[in-house]
Amino acid sequence: MVGDAQPPSQERRRGASLGLPSSGPGSLASFGTRVVAFLVDAFLSAVVAAFFTAPDLPGNWSLLSFAVVYVVSLVVAGQTPGMKLTGLRLAHPRPAARLALWRAVVRTGLLMLLVPALVVDADGRGLHDRLTDTAVVHDR
Repeated sequence: MVGDAQPPSQERRRGASLGLPSSGPGSLASFGTRVVAFLVDAFLSAVVAAFFTAPDLPGNWSLLSFAVVYVVSLVVAGQTPGMKLTGLRLAHPRPAARLALWRAVVRTGLLMLLVPALVVDADGRGLHDRLTDTAVVHDR
């Protein structure tokens, strides 16, 4: 029948505006997977800070260790330990090169505030990723 035809989908595919595939390696990571990676990194940072502050609790020293672990691992390896564990990596404008230090510092600083990471666009990228022209994608 004429009236049975379905209109074309107006739903936008995540990552299409960035030229990323819809699934598999290189596709945008889901919010849940990114949260798991963040929690792994936060726990690791607390353990590192606790190593230096024992027998006292690390308190805000965890923030310093989080920043150091995050920035160094993003610049050196393109992924944090939590990202590595969950199969994610950070994509940026120059894929063959290391992430610029300024991008890693700005992205990490905004991520530590938490709110910018919760302000997402249609692709699900947080404000910290939009401002540094990065995206968290599947590595495998």
